[in-house]
Amino acid sequence: MSVAGYDLIVIGAGIVGAACADAASADGLRVAIVEPGPVGGGATAAAMGHLVAMDDDPAELALARYSLRQWEAFADLKEAEFSRCGTLWVARGENELASAATRAARLGAAGVEAQLLDAQQLYELEPELAPGMSGGMLVPREAVVYPPRVAQHLVRRAQARGAVLYAGRRVQALRRGGAQLDDGSMLSGPVLVATGCALPALLPQLPMRARKGHLVITDRYPGVIRHQLLELGYADSAHGDADSSVAFNVQPRPTGQILLGSSREFSATDAAVSPAMLRRMLERCFSFVPALRELQAVRAWTGFRPTTPDGRPYLGAVPGSTDQWVAAGHEGLGVTTALGSARLLLDLIRNRQPAIDPAPYSPSRMAA
Repeated sequence: MSVAGYDLIVIGAGIVGAACADAASADGLRVAIVEPGPVGGGATAAAMGHLVAMDDDPAELALARYSLRQWEAFADLKEAEFSRCGTLWVARGENELASAATRAARLGAAGVEAQLLDAQQLYELEPELAPGMSGGMLVPREAVVYPPRVAQHLVRRAQARGAVLYAGRRVQALRRGGAQLDDGSMLSGPVLVATGCALPALLPQLPMRARKGHLVITDRYPGVIRHQLLELGYADSAHGDADSSVAFNVQPRPTGQILLGSSREFSATDAAVSPAMLRRMLERCFSFVPALRELQAVRAWTGFRPTTPDGRPYLGAVPGSTDQWVAAGHEGLGVTTALGSARLLLDLIRNRQPAIDPAPYSPSRMAA
């Protein structure tokens, strides 16, 4: 049996695994990347690519803020399709507008620029919004990217530093001191599992549920909307434990197309588009932007978000194991937090003090 030795074996080349491989290779480690499918496939290929500071959980905000600073280095990368469209959170009613003021203050305290808008200011920015909105919150420096292309760039950059990509190979089992591939070969060295929803196959002790989501993209309609738009109640869907939910979330792509989301389902296990769920999601979008109803959709598809019981990712050492690490379970924030997750994890692997507190993301919290 052939054995190849590495300083770090990264299992999974979605956006999180790719970022970990890139950071590790930049730090001088000999890196292997094992990916059975396309680089940037899986959840990464089904992501909206929104770089957003979610502030409902202090730990989530800290990781997002840390990562967003690193995303600035990709603003001029052509293949990233980086577009600083800003995020506009829309308030329906005075209660939501009051919550927008609270959130703007919270983001400001974290160093994220956020502006409270009254109804007139809101409609000046987005005239196609349905009548009756009360105002909102603008986060002007947030952006969108195209996640699969970024993942591919990160892997290529790691390979240029000497990383080895085991394309089309799958890790069959974790072994003491390494990982066994499906062709019988053995890779030796510390292992980092970044397989998203497939995590339980290798680390069944860490609970993970797949959460299905739908997306729709339109033909080219430049200027219909100008910002990433979300309803202020979006977090109720993202962080809730309902079996199914929808929330208004649309974004303008640099191509002039419009990407529409979002839906969440725990019980759905097949990748087929569900007409009923798709209709429910679209009707939610149409209630905020009626003009969307008249546009031509060109494609609808689904993906699965990896979700932990408490909504926070696993970032750190695998409890009870030696030289096994995990970076998975980011739910809908894998793109936003990929770069920060990689830096935090690499600091832990290298026994350095991370820039933010790693405790909230430690996998040991599940064992406890």
